[in-house]
Amino acid sequence: MATATASKKKIKFRPMDDRVLVQPCEAEETTVGGIILPDTAREKPQRGIIVASGPGKLLDSGNRGEMSVRIGDEVFYGKYAGTEIDFDTDKYVVLRENDILAIVDK
Repeated sequence: MATATASKKKIKFRPMDDRVLVQPCEAEETTVGGIILPDTAREKPQRGIIVASGPGKLLDSGNRGEMSVRIGDEVFYGKYAGTEIDFDTDKYVVLRENDILAIVDK
């Protein structure tokens, strides 16, 4: 079972099949030109860190498909993809693996 860390306390969250739990990065507070954006004008984050991962999609053969992302990967995902959930004051997004657009190479 994957354990996601939220602030100072640990939460237990086990995504099913090919789903992942992503902690979104903070939305940009200023533009490139230095204009400070109010909360209502900020775009939804589309980048985050994977904090928990499911075992993989169940295939017709009965085997599990291997996940192509790992815990700790930084990823880009679709703007309206997944389901937003809250644990205490932290926000997370639950996504299917195919909703992930790219992995950020470091």
